Amino acid sequence: MTPTGLRNLEGHDDFDVTWPWARGERLRSGATAVVRVKDEARSLPFVLPPLLRAVDEVVLVDNGSTDGTPEVAAATAERCGLSHRLRSLSYPFRVARAGREHVGVHEHSVHSLAYYYNWCLSQVRTRYSWKWDGDMVLTDEAVTSMAALSWQVGSRPVVTRVSRHGLYVRDEQTAFLDVGLLNAEEWGYPVHPDFTFTKGFEWEVQTTPEHYARIGLPHGLVVELKWLDSDEFSHWTDRDSFATSVRTARKRREWAVFTGLRDGVVPDHVVEVTAPPGVHVVDHVRETWLPGRPRPFFG
Repeated sequence: MTPTGLRNLEGHDDFDVTWPWARGERLRSGATAVVRVKDEARSLPFVLPPLLRAVDEVVLVDNGSTDGTPEVAAATAERCGLSHRLRSLSYPFRVARAGREHVGVHEHSVHSLAYYYNWCLSQVRTRYSWKWDGDMVLTDEAVTSMAALSWQVGSRPVVTRVSRHGLYVRDEQTAFLDVGLLNAEEWGYPVHPDFTFTKGFEWEVQTTPEHYARIGLPHGLVVELKWLDSDEFSHWTDRDSFATSVRTARKRREWAVFTGLRDGVVPDHVVEVTAPPGVHVVDHVRETWLPGRPRPFFG
């Protein structure tokens, strides 16, 4: 990666990684959430409303969805009255799945996870960026915290870790929250060539310089949706690696919880959540879970 960008091996000039300043754009203050999606139409009505309120812009990058994801995103933003904060793009190349398939693809190929992430983040026009997933839902408390943080970190060399818990949704009234796994990854970065992605063993790896300050947001701000009637691991080439690699301990836990719940067994440190009548369970969690301490439905 150079100060201006990166060319892909296939010669698709329109999809070279080009930083905004190399395109003649001047970064403005604020923060942008980059949401990379494929067939996330089911989750986006829960993901986008709080996220659109928390950041200056959401860049939605669709990677070949077949379920109407871009249309659902546009309709959701319109319903919130925040269409002006949503910018939708398309990345037309098939991206290698995590695991063995990812390992076999050169990191400068348009089919590489690392290249895909770099291209997506290069579309940001603000000084700060949030790498966001299409199944990550901010709680109501988190919206205020994240909005307040975004204007502060944009002018400072700070990396932000965001903690999240898996929320396994059985139906509109019932879900299971995994409080036994707290997944805290780096999700917020300055927009700068220092912050790019390279190829790791199972997935992309962020290259964060040591001299940058790191902060961590409290837990209880984000839940990660997992639908029990769907294949939540289709983006993996081989699931056998969950049991054999120390690098995939988190995935091993997620797989154990997911398969356990599918088989009718509630694993340790997983709590059932029941929403009141007329309220979707995802909205119930989003509205009632405060950071740093469990809510009554944990009892």
